[in-house]
Amino acid sequence: MELGEVQHHARTILDAIGTVIDGKAGAISTALTVLLAEGHLLIEDVPGVGKTQLARALAKAVDASVSRIQFTPDLLPSDITGVSIYDRQSNDFEFKPGPVFANIVIGDEINRASPKTQSALLESLEERQVTVDGISHPLPTPFLVVATQNPVEMEGTYSLPEAQRDRFMARISLGYPDAESELRMLRQRETGSPLDALTPLVSLEQLRRMIAAVRAVYVARVVERYAVDIVQATRVHPDLRLGASPRATLQLMRAAKSWAALNGRGFVIPDDVDALSGPVLGHRLILAGRSGAGAVLAAYDIVESIVRATPVPLDEPAS
Repeated sequence: MELGEVQHHARTILDAIGTVIDGKAGAISTALTVLLAEGHLLIEDVPGVGKTQLARALAKAVDASVSRIQFTPDLLPSDITGVSIYDRQSNDFEFKPGPVFANIVIGDEINRASPKTQSALLESLEERQVTVDGISHPLPTPFLVVATQNPVEMEGTYSLPEAQRDRFMARISLGYPDAESELRMLRQRETGSPLDALTPLVSLEQLRRMIAAVRAVYVARVVERYAVDIVQATRVHPDLRLGASPRATLQLMRAAKSWAALNGRGFVIPDDVDALSGPVLGHRLILAGRSGAGAVLAAYDIVESIVRATPVPLDEPAS
């Protein structure tokens, strides 16, 4: 698929989701970027600002299999991955796939479940397969998990461990809408929900071709070095106890390639890396001696300061 076609389909999807989520163009663009970069998305914010609506709108815009998991304290790992059931006719155990076997999986309020249940997603997020009773079952492609979570200070939540946060390509926060967007939302929802009118805009095959086009986006060596320099800086920052992982470097470059394709370019520029550094790196960092929502915001500020302090490459060095 040509990049012009990718950009056209992407613009159609963004406009459609924009009718459901008012005034959050940046968050919507990041969500689509993650989808085309073959990553997973974590949406964290207070209740009622549209986290689940965004996840559902993204899923409805693509003609793919979709499942939704409502995470609760009594949810079991087998409720996500599936379970082997004894079949008396065949005298053998038959695997019954769980809701994770879909192209787009919406995990609603993921931090309401216990850490044991949360860990059931670890293998599927990274290796795109599920192992039950020693047998591995591949997940469909493409595979995207869009998880929502409430701030950890809220009652009845379990903070996601670092290993699981690291498997999400990006984390976004919607925040409250401005007054005009909220007024527009009231008018639009007087007679129904815009989500009900949303229909698939691209087929599963078109989505696969869009993803393939994103993979082919060119990245110069100096831009790769620029991304590595940013990630390396998080590992030596005095205010950070844990910096970004090598997985974060890989996902930052994949996200930057997707961002470039959405902007109609077949190559990545440093501005693409800058635009995605906060959403891709911020949730992976752990501050020294701080926790909670304040620490999350501080981590994003540190990423921004690192990006500003990292020299932008000017040209390809001589070999």
